[in-house]
Parts: sequence; C-alpha cells; structure tokens
Amino acid sequence: MLSRRKWLLSSTTTAALWPLTGCQSLRLTAKPGRTEPGLRIKNIRRTTIALPYRPVPARNMARELPHWVYSEICEVELANGITGFGETMLYYTWGATSDGDVAFAKDKNAADIMWNDDLGAGLQIACFDAVGKSLGVPVHALLGKQVHQTTPVAWWDIDLPPEDIATETRAAAAAGYKAFKTKGRPWFDIWEQAKLGNEAAPDGFSITFDYNDTLLDAERGIPILKHVEQYPITKMVETPIPQGDIPGNQRICAETKAAVAMHYGNPKPVTAIREKVCHGFVIGGGASRVMNSGRVAAMANMPFWLQLVGSTITGVWSLHFGAVLSHATWPAVNCFQLYSKSPIKQPITVKEGFSSIPDEPGLGVELDWKVINQYTVPKPKSRPEPQRLLETRWPDGRKMYVASNGDVNYILRRFMKPSNLPYFEPGVTTHLLFDDGSKDWKDLYARARVKPVLSKN
Repeated sequence: MLSRRKWLLSSTTTAALWPLTGCQSLRLTAKPGRTEPGLRIKNIRRTTIALPYRPVPARNMARELPHWVYSEICEVELANGITGFGETMLYYTWGATSDGDVAFAKDKNAADIMWNDDLGAGLQIACFDAVGKSLGVPVHALLGKQVHQTTPVAWWDIDLPPEDIATETRAAAAAGYKAFKTKGRPWFDIWEQAKLGNEAAPDGFSITFDYNDTLLDAERGIPILKHVEQYPITKMVETPIPQGDIPGNQRICAETKAAVAMHYGNPKPVTAIREKVCHGFVIGGGASRVMNSGRVAAMANMPFWLQLVGSTITGVWSLHFGAVLSHATWPAVNCFQLYSKSPIKQPITVKEGFSSIPDEPGLGVELDWKVINQYTVPKPKSRPEPQRLLETRWPDGRKMYVASNGDVNYILRRFMKPSNLPYFEPGVTTHLLFDDGSKDWKDLYARARVKPVLSKN
C-alpha cells in the first residue's frame, strides 16, 4: 500500500469525476490541491456511540465480542459547507481511523485522498460521502459503472446454541432475508444447529456456517460437512479448514456439494483460482482494495460476498459496492442486524433477500442525531475487556472452562492451538458462567485465564 506521501505524489485530480467502466481506476489529472477549492477538508469531527444489541445477539455476543457495540462516527466538513459522514467499528474493522489520519486529512482535497485506504474506514467513507454530495451523485457513481439495481444481503449473528439458530432464522426470514450467516464451532452441536435451523427456515432460505478453520482438516471435516449439507439450508460454507491447506480444500470442493467461500488473499488469489480450492471469495477492506479484489474475481468469473462490518452506515456503504461489482452476487455480510437501533434515518429494507441501491447524492442517507445523541459515550482508551468465564459441557459429564485473557476470540484461539481439546461432538453446549462473587468463581477464572480447565464431573 502506498504511503500517504507517495499517494499524494502519485494521485492526480480533475474538476469532474466520471463513473468508471471495466477495469479503469479513478485517474486524477490536475496537481493535488489545484481542484475545486470547495472540496478542501475544513474540519473533521468524531463521535463515539455504543449501540445496544437485540436480545439474542446480546446474550451471545457477551461471551466473546461485547466490544462490538462501539462505533465511531466520522464527519468531514468541506469548505463548500457540505458534510459527509462515515463509520469505524472501533474494535473490529479493516482499518480504524486514528488521530494521525485526521491530522493528515485536514486541509487536503477530499477527492485527492478518498481512495487512500490508509485513512481508515470512518474517514474514507466520509470523504466519499462528502464528494458525492458535492457533485450531486451517489457514491456508487464514484466507484464505477452501475451494473446492479439491487444487491443481496445476509443476516448475521455469532456462534449460537441450536435454539438461537432457529430463533434468528425465523427473525431473518420475517425481515425479508433469504440468507443467514453464522459460525460453526466445536463448542456447539453443529448437527442440532443445522437440524433446528432447517426446521425454522422457509423454502429457499440458506444458512452458511463459517468454521474459521475449526474442522481442522479434510479427513475429519468432510463427514461433518456431508451431514450438514443434507439439509436444504446448506448451500454454502466458509473456511472449513485452514485456507492454506491446498490439497485439503481441493478435496472438500471435490467431495462435498455446498459452495466453499474463502477470504480473498489467502492463499494468493492466483493460487486459489488456479488450484480450484474454493468456489468464490469473501472480500472486504478499504475502497481501493475492495474494487481491485472484485475485479480480479470478475476476471476469474468467481462470485463473492462483500464483508464490510458495522452499523447501518457501513451497511449502506456496502450497497454502493454491490451496485458496481458484477460478481458481488453472494449475500453481503454487514452485521448491522445485531443492533436494536440504527444511527441513520432511512432503514435498510430487504425484500426477497435483496436491498435496493441508494441513488441520492453521497451515501444517500441521513444521520439520526436523536439516536446518536442517546447512545453517545466517551471513547474507551482501549478495547473493553470485561471478565468472562465460559463453561462448555458434554453429555457424558465432561466440562471445560475458558476465561477471557485479553485476546479477541479467546475461546477460538484455545481450540486452534495444538492440544487435546475435544473436536466437534453431538450434544455439546457453552454458556457464560456469571460471577457470583464467590472465591471459587474467582479461583476458577484465574486458572482458566492461563489454560483451559478440564473436569470430568
């Protein structure tokens, strides 16, 4: 990625920005700073909010990702009086906007720098929104030629016990979704998850389990994949085993029926395409990275889903990419379904699994300051880490305790390290063990922070 100085030296700009076609990229022809002075960034404001979860995500995100409630809204005010806005999910994003990014951007021409992914999510989105509003065009007109009027969107929730899989499936279907992405994990019963999810799903609905490598290898993973794909809901799986395992992923593609999705970039795209280790990609990141990755996927004729995560602000941002990327035909994962409140006035509506592309200038939506002011909080100095103690139980009486230790996905990291921890088994379940103030809880928490505590009674 270009450094900020090299980015400015290599970019050029025109007074008018034209929609892109084919594999063109945005070319700027005049020297930086010589364009319309109204596009100069006059001021940047940032506001931290903590959006509440809906009930099902609230009790499940509390296990592993309680910090996902925190987002930062970034506003970019231009010299012409127009303000654009964007969003950074503070503790989960492809790039957070820093104080240094803000200092760098001030007094720059927003059109000169908006393709620089180094700006971080919130600032980059805000620059695109401001420039689009200034030119009277939607963000997707700045990204490329529109090829879709609607784009598919998926419901998302974290790894869930089987009964919550069913609850979320019904909620997604009632909201107009046709796809639900969740997690497959060895601390929940994947067989029961698939069964109850299928029973709750209407015809044509799909549930994608993202295993994040936890099936470990093809030999052990294929029997589980084959069982799950007997249900009509299983049309796709994500990263069942480590993506760098070329022979193993080739075998999974050959011996199972569901489409296999992999995060773009691992293995290298040319390897993934040539060796046929997946059927399509998961694409995310900044604007330049998303557009470049999407074009490579299109040249290989491989579908993908957009994975741009945040509140409805990021959800709308994702819709604009869905408008111009021909192969963004798998349902996008944006995760705004986690929250009970939205920081924008216009809802993202989904009908038969698809959302319409906004066509108003910029992002095409407005901030809802009533919601934002209600949920504004001081920005945490670091990622909040409440004490969490998890108890995993198996039907034969075995128990395992894992405690938060400062790592994100701390339970996943424990299972992925070389160990003798149990593999996927029927009947397993996991829940938070709340602090009752007792010495026993504190002692167990302290030991489980160091390594998993296993018990047979």
